[in-house]
Amino acid sequence: MKKTIVITLESGQKVPCPSQTLVGELLRDTFDPVTGLPYLGALVNNELVTFAYTLDIDSTVRFVTMAAPGGMQIYVRSLSFLLAKAVKDLHPDARFSVEHALGPGLYCEFEANGVRGMAPEQAVALEAHTRDLVAADKPILRQRISYTAAIEQFTNNKQADKVALLRFTNTPKIVTYICENFCDLATGPMTRSAGPLRYFRLIPYQTGFILQMPTCETAPAIPEFKPIKVLAETFQEYNRWGRILGINTVGRLNEIIAADEIKDFVKVAEALHEKKIAAIADQIAANSSIKWVLIAGPSSSGKTTFAKRLAIQLRVNGLRPVTLGTDDYFVDRAHTPRTASGDYDFEHLQAVDISTLNRDLADLDAGREIDLPTFDFHTGARAYKGGKLRLDEDQVVILEGIHSLNPALTPGLPDARKFLIYISALTQLNLDNNNRIPTTDNRLLRRLVRDHRYRGHSATRTLEMWPNVGRGERTWIFPFQEEADAVFNSALDYELAILSVLAQPLLSEIKPHQPVYAEARRMQEFLAHFLPLAADVPPPVSIIREFVGGSDFEY
Repeated sequence: MKKTIVITLESGQKVPCPSQTLVGELLRDTFDPVTGLPYLGALVNNELVTFAYTLDIDSTVRFVTMAAPGGMQIYVRSLSFLLAKAVKDLHPDARFSVEHALGPGLYCEFEANGVRGMAPEQAVALEAHTRDLVAADKPILRQRISYTAAIEQFTNNKQADKVALLRFTNTPKIVTYICENFCDLATGPMTRSAGPLRYFRLIPYQTGFILQMPTCETAPAIPEFKPIKVLAETFQEYNRWGRILGINTVGRLNEIIAADEIKDFVKVAEALHEKKIAAIADQIAANSSIKWVLIAGPSSSGKTTFAKRLAIQLRVNGLRPVTLGTDDYFVDRAHTPRTASGDYDFEHLQAVDISTLNRDLADLDAGREIDLPTFDFHTGARAYKGGKLRLDEDQVVILEGIHSLNPALTPGLPDARKFLIYISALTQLNLDNNNRIPTTDNRLLRRLVRDHRYRGHSATRTLEMWPNVGRGERTWIFPFQEEADAVFNSALDYELAILSVLAQPLLSEIKPHQPVYAEARRMQEFLAHFLPLAADVPPPVSIIREFVGGSDFEY
């Protein structure tokens, strides 16, 4: 006789049920009564699971839709899987890969019969076939198979990217998902069928197409696609670098680490960074009217180290740069804006004392001397410690901060004398061809490691703060990225192998009773795919040193 367990639903209702009950059996309605969105999975004791998850202990259960981050993860993962199946159905020999986010959508590469790119009629046919799979509500089955069977299956299906990812795994059972004749590795929960995956559209773009989807905030509406030219070109450039380096998946990175070829790989990756920084410095030096170099980017993109390395390259060009940080112009803590929940909103433009900043910039532009401020993050107040600055004719100012591309930050500076740089960690590394690594994960891991090492923050605190950081970026940073005169991608294809070693113990401290547990578990499972790499492998001036330690620069 099965024992009885008690399930506590989000409403607070307690439901007795037999042990071994499946999560999906608790559903009374497949749609959320408030939003009308389909339920996609559930959080069981703060762990994201499928409807096929077996309940065997007293648990809290909360069903999720795409309007919640966990539900959106399930939706994106499942739709990417279904799209890969549809491509395989229509173009069995085509090369297809989900590359990266581009606005509220995913950019996918497509090559068939030696031709890169998707013609409009091909996109129409692919979307129609995918919608047929949705209309038929094709089952998406989760199964465990032996390691040997998984290797044999992926080898026979010519899915070399999956075989490479499994090469350094010795788990006896491999979790996969199957829809008809198409199989993929499980990288997290998926929907139990194709039926809920109806909200999407395909748009031919560059040498592939955009898979447009809702966001958590707009669901089920799909935002209008607006080409992000600067970012698209940057991703194209770094994809070319990926081909130069001979890597685009974690499986390939692991092979390089295992073969002890990583040191040469690191040298080439760092040389590509230095070449790009030098090229940006050349652009600035070629225009004698430029006096202000403004650098912006989201959290943990490496703005500080980039600014220091750019300063070196500007000196090579005969300029004498000086650096200012907008963080030193924060308003005192008592005047800091707050979020709707009452927390300090350090991402808000009004967290910066714009009037004082612009007064100082105007004085510098006019050749006058200013007192340099320093913001004390412990006391939450700006202080003046005797530092002075006056500009000479051959000097340029590097102003670094998240709002630097926003015209409202420096309204008094002539546009003709500004050079705007956008920086972010836009990783082009994927787990495999149709399981991407979100660029935000790269930055989150950097911040998690750095904040623990240098600011004494726990992983819990960093994960709790991250949604607010993201909201601030979407409001104050991303809308201005197209204004940039140059874009620098600070991601290094090998860095996640280092961050995984340092982040895993921090994430392990997060327990199931904590609300951020689902995110911690997701990241742990993702990082488990990487072979370890020591933090002393990068050179001392590498951007990754800003986060893991050992930099030659002072911060």
